[in-house]
Amino acid sequence: METEKQVCVVIGASHGGVNFAFSLRKEGWEARIILVDADPELPYHRPPLSKAFLTKPEGIENYLLKPKASYEKQGIELVLGQKVAKIDKANNNILLENGESLKYDKLVLSTGARPFIPAIEGLILSNNTFALRTAEDVNKIRAAVSEKQGSKVIIIGGGYIGLEIAASLKKLGCDVNILEREERVLARVTSSEMSSYFNQLHEENGVIIHTNKNVTSITKEKSHNTVVCADGSTFTADIIIVGVGIKVNKELAEDIGLKIENGISVNEFVQTSEKDIYAIGDCTFHFNPHYGRYVRLESVQNAVEQGKTAAAAICGRKVPFNIIPWFWSDQFDVKLQMVGLSEGYTEVLIREEEPHKRSAWYFKDDELLSVDAVNNAKAYVLGTKLIKEGLKVNKANLMNLSEPLNLQTLTTR
Repeated sequence: METEKQVCVVIGASHGGVNFAFSLRKEGWEARIILVDADPELPYHRPPLSKAFLTKPEGIENYLLKPKASYEKQGIELVLGQKVAKIDKANNNILLENGESLKYDKLVLSTGARPFIPAIEGLILSNNTFALRTAEDVNKIRAAVSEKQGSKVIIIGGGYIGLEIAASLKKLGCDVNILEREERVLARVTSSEMSSYFNQLHEENGVIIHTNKNVTSITKEKSHNTVVCADGSTFTADIIIVGVGIKVNKELAEDIGLKIENGISVNEFVQTSEKDIYAIGDCTFHFNPHYGRYVRLESVQNAVEQGKTAAAAICGRKVPFNIIPWFWSDQFDVKLQMVGLSEGYTEVLIREEEPHKRSAWYFKDDELLSVDAVNNAKAYVLGTKLIKEGLKVNKANLMNLSEPLNLQTLTTR
């Protein structure tokens, strides 16, 4: 491959960027590959940040995506701790905040997202108020928690990140309250039945969940915080953690005129509206052939697979991006595995095999859209196969606990 004089620069060295770089080498790219990231740490796994890494007194070096030697062996250059200030599209240059510039022939945007900070009066991220996205954020939270035994923690937001943080901090002995604006936790991502299950799980483990709580202001006196809600209720806390969602890092793309919708728009080969610029991961808005609509996914699997698609396309091997999304969440002793997208479902069937072993099956009429499996790997695996192959599910057998959960029973009419 004639790439000797070409340079591929990747902005963002998380799961998507790192996997893209190694995939590009595997596809035959022989020229320079440069990974740029504002985080000074060697690239690391993100999912453990709100789970295992938060609860254990260990360094991020135990969670690296690749050892340093792997980058050196593959000739992948790391530019860490440097934020990109601007893309000079006219001259194919990346301008760093330290004044340096990097020339590129191919550019990959793996810019991801950052925590969304709501417009709450008095909310300032400081010594006792945090968001969680990086290893540094976790280190700050651990330090704050360690200063006071049984710290009173308020978590604003009852989505997956809020629930995971709550479970982790409860394990560390904190007094944890969750304030959720909607009428139930996980309201935007799952059914009311699954919301009720996770609400109960947390309350059984000592986490107190308050719904319909729209936080309007925060007042601080030394290390003491008072959180005020729109209904007049107040809560006190030593530590506040904001987990109400993310904001896509699309500013660099916007500045150079790339097409933006609900993220950076890409085609089936994750190519942006500029032929030599690709985008992968949480920041992309792409078409999902299975569901027949455009989506933006916050998923490690999505980032990794889009990285592979981009690497193949840059090296001349055009393989359209086409996956069934999957996700997971760990809370207390529960592992939740999710496959597919439930948006638009008309019916949900709950198969409860044990108190903490169940699955939720989401249908649009007779089409299986997605499955949420709690401590039930078999349901997750079967759901994945059924969705991928478009097989019709025998709903009566699914709900009959005397019937074993397998492909034959689920597809026999």
